[in-house]
Amino acid sequence: MQTQILLTAEETALYDYLVVINPDARTAGEVRSFKEKIAQELGIFTSRYSRAHISLFRSVFPEKFQEDCIHLLEEIARKQSGFTVYTSKFDHFDHGKVKRTIYVNVANPKPITELRKKILQQFELKPNDYKPHITVARAISTREFDQVYPMFDHQLFVRSFNCRSFALLRKPAAGGAYELVKEFTFGGEAQQNRTLFNYAA
Repeated sequence: MQTQILLTAEETALYDYLVVINPDARTAGEVRSFKEKIAQELGIFTSRYSRAHISLFRSVFPEKFQEDCIHLLEEIARKQSGFTVYTSKFDHFDHGKVKRTIYVNVANPKPITELRKKILQQFELKPNDYKPHITVARAISTREFDQVYPMFDHQLFVRSFNCRSFALLRKPAAGGAYELVKEFTFGGEAQQNRTLFNYAA
């Protein structure tokens, strides 16, 4: 009887799931260095230690639905072709008058928005406003923003990387750090190009 109770608790455990595109190591390393520059000015800030990524989809649901989620994402990945992501400059979002987010802009958002649209359709969700980006500092106060943004304002960050997969992450809904659940490699084209891409890198 006790075992059954434990199983039920595990099945109903809530997790915060996040689907992301991870940039290449070079871009991720440079974004990390930008975070370090901000930390020199502000100390610890929101997203200080988060890895560079482009968010595609986020949802909180019980762990018992995780396998269903994986199957749906596998179906999308099998049909998806690889594409190149280009970045161009730094920009920011305003969250009312009190918070700001500094991010790296994606210069060619269409392939990412199309991929996200497929994911939302697979989960039977309606598309909403979405701007692909790589967060540098999330939801810092306006005062903190004014202190550090001059080092990014009007600065270019022209990079590119090949997107051949996306990843599913999760953390307990109550809080904690994200952990990798599974990486989903794109079908057909990505498999053919993988060896060549690895040698080229």
